[in-house]
Amino acid sequence: MIEPILLAFIFAKIKGYKIKPLFKTWAIYPILTFILIYLILEVMIFNGNYTFLKYTSTFHYLYLLTFIILIIKYKLNFSAIIGSIFIIIGSVLNNIVIAANNGKMPVFPTLSYLTGYAKPDSFIKVNDIHILGSGVSKLKFLTDIVDVGYCVMSIGDICIRVFAFIILFNTIKVINQTKKIMDETLKE
Repeated sequence: MIEPILLAFIFAKIKGYKIKPLFKTWAIYPILTFILIYLILEVMIFNGNYTFLKYTSTFHYLYLLTFIILIIKYKLNFSAIIGSIFIIIGSVLNNIVIAANNGKMPVFPTLSYLTGYAKPDSFIKVNDIHILGSGVSKLKFLTDIVDVGYCVMSIGDICIRVFAFIILFNTIKVINQTKKIMDETLKE
């Protein structure tokens, strides 16, 4: 979940927007709180503590809901619609692969084995919808195959993360445009 935030910051910088004004608004802090909790959960997983893993779907849902604050405050209605389309596409893709694999989401860790995030026995310990992928996994290209070392994502997961990127980038853009207009007004 941190990837879309970092990408939004990088893309905003490339486009010439300042990121610092974003942190002057209270509306970003609920999202940052969830990212901090997410990082804590990731550290717990790295340490083999899977206690709170069963709550991740609820956590992801609440995390995405925190973006409503930015959507309302900065009137990002069009961005929210586009982002929501990506959430729907991602959810449909994930549901298709889960249905094709008897209610399970196959995971193909590679880099995560090297970083220690995934261990061969972790899928047995966790006992949720994720299973270790194999040659019998169906629709492999839609399963969790994008391994970044601390998380293994599917194409559907990436689509869902696009929502966060769109909202955050457009928030930075609106804040910068508003600041520019206010600065120009003060000069006159």
